[in-house]
Amino acid sequence: MILKFLRLLRILTVFTKYGLDEIAVSSINAPRTARLMNTFFFWRRITSPRAIRLRQALEELGPIFVKFGQLLSTRRDLLPPDIVDELSLLQDRVPPFDSELAVAQITRSLGAHPDQLFAHFDRVPVASASIAQVHFAQLRDGKDVAIKVLRPGMKKLIDEDIALMQLAASLIERVWGEARRLKPREVVDEFDKYLHDELDLMREAANASQLRRNFANSTLLMVPEMYWDYCSSSVIVMERMRGIPVSQIDRLAAAGVDLKKLSNDGVEIFFTQVFRDGFFHADMHPGNILVSVEKETFGRYIALDFGIVGTLNDFDKDYLSQNFLAFFRRDYKRVAEAHIESGWAPPSTRVDELESAVRATCEPIFDRPLKDISFGQVLLRLFQTSRRFNVEVQPQLVLLQKTMLNIEGLGRQLDPDLDLWKTAKPYLERWMAEQVGFQGFVERLKAEAPRYAHIFPQLPRLLHQALERESHPHLANPHVASADLLAMVMMEQRRTNRMLSVLTFLAVGMGVAAVGFYLLHFHGG
Repeated sequence: MILKFLRLLRILTVFTKYGLDEIAVSSINAPRTARLMNTFFFWRRITSPRAIRLRQALEELGPIFVKFGQLLSTRRDLLPPDIVDELSLLQDRVPPFDSELAVAQITRSLGAHPDQLFAHFDRVPVASASIAQVHFAQLRDGKDVAIKVLRPGMKKLIDEDIALMQLAASLIERVWGEARRLKPREVVDEFDKYLHDELDLMREAANASQLRRNFANSTLLMVPEMYWDYCSSSVIVMERMRGIPVSQIDRLAAAGVDLKKLSNDGVEIFFTQVFRDGFFHADMHPGNILVSVEKETFGRYIALDFGIVGTLNDFDKDYLSQNFLAFFRRDYKRVAEAHIESGWAPPSTRVDELESAVRATCEPIFDRPLKDISFGQVLLRLFQTSRRFNVEVQPQLVLLQKTMLNIEGLGRQLDPDLDLWKTAKPYLERWMAEQVGFQGFVERLKAEAPRYAHIFPQLPRLLHQALERESHPHLANPHVASADLLAMVMMEQRRTNRMLSVLTFLAVGMGVAAVGFYLLHFHGG
């Protein structure tokens, strides 16, 4: 309890040092209170902008608060642009922990000392972050690997800091009415889930395995192989990848990499993940991306660090594709209709009012060339407009918007003339054709065929039960005489039998057709 109190006192001291109390009181339009606070803390001199002070405070409080700031930097739907832009500069770099602790963690998790498991184990880490650090090693069959080891004691530290954050969020909501719009408790809960997911390295390994399978035959993206015999929840061992960090443009150019192609390939990889797979790497900052310069794989992207991934279902993909296509055709009515049809805008929403709001928000964007338009900003503007109509922005789309901004920034860093619309449009149109065209109908029919084969044999029995309930309402009435009831049952039974014979014939015919369709397409090629 004393340790928690001291930690809370430390947090309050740092927040006061950087004048974050001033941000709170100024946000509730209380200049008098702000002046009082400045008088009370007369020794401090606040000259830096609020966003910089917030970033500096989070950095001083340590890695958990740095990661919290990184999460906040994705919430452009909640926070002011200056704060989001500054928080996006936070880097998750912390000093490495003692190598002997890493050795002990590996021994405990994999059941043997690293010197027994590996032909060689490098005790000097090559990378260190708040959750884990990475060591290079070599398997006994000669394969070079990278070992990711969870930082010891992280769960206890995370649980303690999250508890303090939840307490702070509750207090903020009580004393500051405007805070309810920012949903502090929900943001902390989201952060809690995000951090605990990262603590399970098996989840990261599974994410990498899925992404590798999705791009098994790709000439654009490489994903390291996971060696499952050496993986646990606190240690994972993967194929060692060699390449040049994508941010080192001079080195890439000197190696002969075509930067324009690399830029387009990055966009293609992203939209393939989103619209083909509905499963995307959601932490695509430059530190997690290499470019291969090996002869066999020259110019291919290499993805690393799979702790954060996003998933989209067909409704999400349909929403995105329809909105993007309609937006770039300036069909604002279709944008409004897509919001309502998706169920994200209340059914009572007037299409013309939402259309007018979308037009007023997005039309100024078209003053610029298409190549200068940001997909991430388009999505953000749609989110902002939607909020006025009581639309709850889905978490997976916020994650997508943040990733899209990363991809755009990276793509235009490699090629300032990158036209994202030109690159993305074919994927959007192809996906729409697959979903709403004849091809989409056939594919869905094939996918549902096994279910039809299971359901159709049961159809006669189900129909008979339904007809009995419909034809014999008096069975539930105890006041009807038994003789009259028997006569009614016999008459209704004869009528039901005639109807059931016809329906059974039709159902069996449809069942045979469905089974034939299934055998033809799934076993006959």
